[in-house]
Amino acid sequence: MKKWLFIMVAALITLVGCSAKEDKKEEPSSEKKVSVVLDWTPNTNHTGLYVAQKLGYFKEQGLDVEIILPGDAGADQLVASGKAEFGVSYQEGITQARVQDVPLVSIAAIIQHNTSGFASLASKGITSPKDYEGKTYGGWGAPVEQAVLQSLMKADNADINKLDIVNAGDIDFFTMMQKDIDFAWIYYAWTGIEAELRGEKLNMQYLTDYSEQLDYYTPVLATNEKMIKDNPDVVKAFVAATTKGYEYAIAHPSEAADILLEAVPDLDKELVHKSQEWLAGKYQDDAAQWGEQKLAVWENYADWMTKNNVLEGDFNAQQAFTNDFLPKKGAK
Repeated sequence: MKKWLFIMVAALITLVGCSAKEDKKEEPSSEKKVSVVLDWTPNTNHTGLYVAQKLGYFKEQGLDVEIILPGDAGADQLVASGKAEFGVSYQEGITQARVQDVPLVSIAAIIQHNTSGFASLASKGITSPKDYEGKTYGGWGAPVEQAVLQSLMKADNADINKLDIVNAGDIDFFTMMQKDIDFAWIYYAWTGIEAELRGEKLNMQYLTDYSEQLDYYTPVLATNEKMIKDNPDVVKAFVAATTKGYEYAIAHPSEAADILLEAVPDLDKELVHKSQEWLAGKYQDDAAQWGEQKLAVWENYADWMTKNNVLEGDFNAQQAFTNDFLPKKGAK
């Protein structure tokens, strides 16, 4: 009798345990699942996203965010088609997309000012756009490259017809410098810092040194019009959490660098830390808050693109970006 009683109790406990596990398994998550597509391999442009994920800022906003790489399809394509809710993009790409009726919208500027420029090893002796004459530029084949080069060279009384432009594809800057290419377009925050760590002195011509119209937002966070219309609360929650992530990276660059390294351990530790330190003051810079965008910046760059024959069609700058989802200053 005692034996049967023991068996019955054991069976009951097992059933209750299984039932509890099933109930737990079937309980739906209250967090909204969304994805954000990077524009490139993970780097310090993206740190705020990894911080928001690691420190629970997305969860605080009721979001379960997956950070994914673009693969063969770029971030803009995935976001525009609705296959991803958010992506890392660029003002130049969104401007081109808008005139082609692709409904991308910039929702925050990741870096407040354009930190890119044309770089060369100091040994090449390229100190101004005038020195581009007789040299070889390695690019990725975008029409805007030639337009920017021509704009800078014209401002320096140089002839772009004396410049050899080659498509170097995805070859990195340092490999290009070993392949008879004299200079390339880089972001100093990553490639420039890497050069410092390698002991390689670079000469840089920042785009912003030659034209205010080339001080555009690059990179930015983007979504599509349908997402804004159908799920404004999700967009607001995503931007709020991401803002908190970048604000943390601004205030705590070393800790933020460690978070990025934990998520992407293959990255070079010293490069990530030095880059993060350099970018900490660039994310927000002189803006009233991180992510803020100005209408004049969008209009000025589109005007430059039109004048330099890289933009055809009507562009409405007010529809290309919004500050509406940024947290109100002073709000917690």
